[in-house]
Amino acid sequence: MNKAKSKTFIITTILTLAMILIVGNIQSIIDVFADNGKNKVAVIDESQAFYPLLEKSMAGNEDIQLSKYEASMGEAKEAVADGKYKALLELKMNDEKLPEATFYAKNIASSSIQEDLEKQVQDVKTAIATQQAGIDQETVQKIYQPAVFQKVALDKSAKTEEELNQARGIVYVMLFILYMAVMIYGQIIATDVATEKSSRVMEIIISSVSPITHMFAKITGIALLGLSQIVLIAAMGYAMISLKKDELVGGVFEFFGIQNASPKIFVYAIVFFLLGFLLYATLAAMLGSLVSRVEEAGQMVMPMTLLVVAAFMISMFGIGMPDSGFVTICSFIPFSPPW
Repeated sequence: MNKAKSKTFIITTILTLAMILIVGNIQSIIDVFADNGKNKVAVIDESQAFYPLLEKSMAGNEDIQLSKYEASMGEAKEAVADGKYKALLELKMNDEKLPEATFYAKNIASSSIQEDLEKQVQDVKTAIATQQAGIDQETVQKIYQPAVFQKVALDKSAKTEEELNQARGIVYVMLFILYMAVMIYGQIIATDVATEKSSRVMEIIISSVSPITHMFAKITGIALLGLSQIVLIAAMGYAMISLKKDELVGGVFEFFGIQNASPKIFVYAIVFFLLGFLLYATLAAMLGSLVSRVEEAGQMVMPMTLLVVAAFMISMFGIGMPDSGFVTICSFIPFSPPW
């Protein structure tokens, strides 16, 4: 209760909730400062044959507006430099009567406009090349249509791809929550134990209660403190999702693959999280009891930190290859199964 009432706990909790609020509304914040108009791109078509096809191909793009530029290349480049256009696209016809394009912009690093235009020019080239070869569009669509590829597991206990994706989504979330909880609250437990050792209050506590009982009381208190903070953060996240249900249910939930997850998976995730947290909290309390000064607590907890990082990296590897023998062996080694 003293920790929960402290200014540090209150301020960090408020800042964390504020960060979640900002991240949850980041798109709205970006839209406030962003220019919602289309990106104007000047196009110089020396062949006078490709621009209509490109314009037709870009008809469904809501971010880019093509504008045919009739002046010289030098004037077009100056218009881009002055900010009148986001970019300039020069179209030429090669010896095979196929389009070749040159993209000009102030900055060409990771440009979404460049990627969209490149894709559309490629589509125009494909359409012209197939037409020259006498291939109709229906045949082209059949060629590019994905082949039927079914997967059947012969092992009856094997999980389906959907079940694996759901498990991976929950594992991603629980991994980061467990990692942050262990790193933050493990340090708090070790520091508190080291602080009490250097205080005469410990003499009174030891005479009143056994060391084992005191250690588990300390771990339980910090665990409840951490869980209270996690519940507040989860409640804020749930509130954000509820307010933007139409936007997030089809996005974030499907991204993590937990929209149709079995309740059993959530139960396992919570059980492993609690057991893992208590395991590392006990280890942190033990390490904190070995030091004689508070200043040495951070150094003593360093081996546990390295152990946490190693287990976290193994778990990240195991998400992609859950059937690996290395992951199977690590699941039986102490301190790594919770991950």
